[in-house]
Amino acid sequence: MPKLTGADVSKHNSKDSCWVIVHGKAYDVTEFLPEHPGGQKIILKYAGKDATEEFEPIHPPDTLEKYLDKSKHLGEVDMSTVEQEEKEFDPEEADREQRIKQMPPLAACYNLMDFEAVARKVMKKTAWAYYSSGADDEITMRENHSAFHKIWFRPRILVDVENVDTSTTMLGTNVSIPFYVTATALGKLGHAEGEVVLTKAAHKHNVVQMIPTLASCSFDEIVDAKQGDQVQWLQLYVNKDRSITKRIVEHAEARGCKGLFITVDAPQLGRREKDMRSKFSDAGSSVQAKSGEDVDRSQGAARAISSFIDPALSWKDIPWFKSITKMPIILKGVQRVEDVLRAVEAGVQGVVLSNHGGRQLDFARSGIEVLAEVMPVLRERGLENKIEIFIDGGIRRATDIIKALCLGAKGVGIGRPFLFAMSSYGLPGVDKAMQLLKDEMEMNMRLIGASKIEDLNPTMVDTRGLGVHSAPVPVDTLNLNAYDPLQGPRFAEKPKL
Repeated sequence: MPKLTGADVSKHNSKDSCWVIVHGKAYDVTEFLPEHPGGQKIILKYAGKDATEEFEPIHPPDTLEKYLDKSKHLGEVDMSTVEQEEKEFDPEEADREQRIKQMPPLAACYNLMDFEAVARKVMKKTAWAYYSSGADDEITMRENHSAFHKIWFRPRILVDVENVDTSTTMLGTNVSIPFYVTATALGKLGHAEGEVVLTKAAHKHNVVQMIPTLASCSFDEIVDAKQGDQVQWLQLYVNKDRSITKRIVEHAEARGCKGLFITVDAPQLGRREKDMRSKFSDAGSSVQAKSGEDVDRSQGAARAISSFIDPALSWKDIPWFKSITKMPIILKGVQRVEDVLRAVEAGVQGVVLSNHGGRQLDFARSGIEVLAEVMPVLRERGLENKIEIFIDGGIRRATDIIKALCLGAKGVGIGRPFLFAMSSYGLPGVDKAMQLLKDEMEMNMRLIGASKIEDLNPTMVDTRGLGVHSAPVPVDTLNLNAYDPLQGPRFAEKPKL
């Protein structure tokens, strides 16, 4: 079959007939326009053109093969005949490229916040806005980090800490240190290889990677990148179509995933205004939904990729999940003691105390604060060994990990810091970030008087400041360097005479 030419495709550049080119192949997406969760406008911007650059960071490469009817796959395109549009000069982009040339060397990064400060300067504006944004006023996102500063240590002295062992187990898997790479969406916004970079680093450091539902790489690409007996978990957003959910879970188990982390704090995606504002000019549109109401799609990258998530998910679904998989089931996004107790009753294997990195409900409490409330209740009822408790959100130092373990967590999830390290320095950056945490962990365990993870216990921390939301906390100057304050609407620039 002869290849299509650029001219063949360019004729189909309207709502009535919309073809796009992705990875050298043409697709007829006319009928899909009203269904596209990101709205029609962004597709129509590329109608009759090559959309690969826009498509690549946001969609796994097999998206069109999976979800677009085969009759709409039009065949290969002779890319030499496709007219390349000249990009308008963008002074912001030019400044960014100059900053990349002037980046600090990797050796200048001494802690995880350093990677975030570099990433803020070198990432594309829209990518930074997506990764760094939190819900509403971003109070919870910042509290996640500062909550750890309300906990102080009570070190033991004269303990033999010549040899420190940071290894432990999480869900039966031996790991070198009690953190895992938690699921974060759209890895290719930060690096061309996307989540595969995190897979490689996780293998090198013998930590677990949680594979996101909304990854830029396909699930199989990420699994194919693992080495040897490397362990991966699956993070699941539950689809309204349970047959799709079942297929995803069964495929993950067949490919060797060792844990199913069901996200339970996102019946709808939160408003992340920094992300929304960065997408306002080009990615949003208002389209007529099937029911006839006007649906606002100008909600940024997060909303654009998440419209399939089922808001009807409830406790009644847990037995069904237990019936379709033998993987341990963990509820990700639990935020109160009562729901932890209910999870124990439901027979799941674990929970993640999490507020979604401060990206969902603003003024939700931090995972570490909820942990301090949960563990005494579990111990009082003799349930502390019935379920594994993890936390995530705001972890930037090994001291944060140690505080969580002292309070009873089995391990912690870390997401954004590894994204920022990857976005700035690629695989060497993630490698360095993980090594920094390992070095900090060994040093701080010596200083607190613990030679192994089992030695960490509640007597080693003073938590009296937790739960007092008016309590002052030490100013964290590193965080100030990296935090990007929210902005209001911008006035148009005065035209130059």
